Amino acid sequence: MSFYDYYQQFKDLDIEQYFQQVSNGDIEAILAKEELHYQDFLALLSPTATNYLEELAQQAHQKTVQYFGKTMKLYAPLYLANYCVNSCVYCSFNTTNDLTRQKLTTEEIRQEAEIIRDKGIEHLLILTGESRSETPVSYIAQAVEILTKYFSSIAIEIYPLEQAEYEQLIASGVDGLTIYQETYNQVVYNQVHLSGPKTDYRYRLEAPERGCQAGMRAVNIGPLFGLNEWRKEAFLAGLHAQYLQDQFLETKISLSMPRLKGHLGDFKPDSIVSDSNLVQLIVALRLFLPQLGLTLSTREAVELRNNLIPLGITKMSAESSTVVGGYATNKGVGQFDTADNRTVAEIKDLLIEAGYQPILKDWHSLVGLA
Repeated sequence: MSFYDYYQQFKDLDIEQYFQQVSNGDIEAILAKEELHYQDFLALLSPTATNYLEELAQQAHQKTVQYFGKTMKLYAPLYLANYCVNSCVYCSFNTTNDLTRQKLTTEEIRQEAEIIRDKGIEHLLILTGESRSETPVSYIAQAVEILTKYFSSIAIEIYPLEQAEYEQLIASGVDGLTIYQETYNQVVYNQVHLSGPKTDYRYRLEAPERGCQAGMRAVNIGPLFGLNEWRKEAFLAGLHAQYLQDQFLETKISLSMPRLKGHLGDFKPDSIVSDSNLVQLIVALRLFLPQLGLTLSTREAVELRNNLIPLGITKMSAESSTVVGGYATNKGVGQFDTADNRTVAEIKDLLIEAGYQPILKDWHSLVGLA
């Protein structure tokens, strides 16, 4: 049974009706528990739970320190290409948008790698638009073989692959996979993905499982908050993370919480996720899944990122560019707008001042060492 089959029992859940039954006493009882059931997690996402954000935040901090220590892993993204065949209404890389399409040559990949490495980054996330013709698996594997000479850990955020293709990239040096479902609501999913292979909801939903089955060391999932009502998205994303943790014990599972940000196009979200909403979903996830990695990108503003550090975040991007070739030239259209443009050194100093240890390397792939 895949997660697609498992979550059918939850996809039509009337969470508004459920929330009406959640009392202050229910939240207080949950705060006294050591392990939470999925109903407890849903209750922590309720409006009633906002009365207890301070208590929830304190427990979330304690759980994070218990399982991760006062550490923060830092990484950077590298965009290899922006060719895309999908029409996703919320994305700058939408195939219908008028922008210069490009992909990095092998020499440009080396140039970008040297600049990023000189910042001290060891964990790299490589990204492309979704175009098998312009960025086939062979191109990505070639890029990874170059990048293993510069970085100790390489993750991919590309189009969904078959298990054998993930195995091919693992053999070339990939150890992590990030893939967002964007929205777990299939009706909304169909409304915002108008054409292209990404219209296949189930194929995308099951991609993290194929990555785990292929032997990925780490898999990162998440919705794009703002496409649909955030509480139900958070609930289903939490269930997805729990499912992967239970099914694939040797894989490190993490979850990102990106909020829809400025992009090329005129799409405006129907659902607004406030800063306090973001805090609530982070602390609820941490208490529900204490060993889940939580990733925060430079989409978010400086002050907010600083304040979220103690609440459960375990991994942050630093000094990011969402432009193809952006580290060398910083010209072109990025996939989305970044809000935190501090350097890696500045973020390291902030973390140390706050009593946290910046982690630049916690893994080294054996590929390419021979």
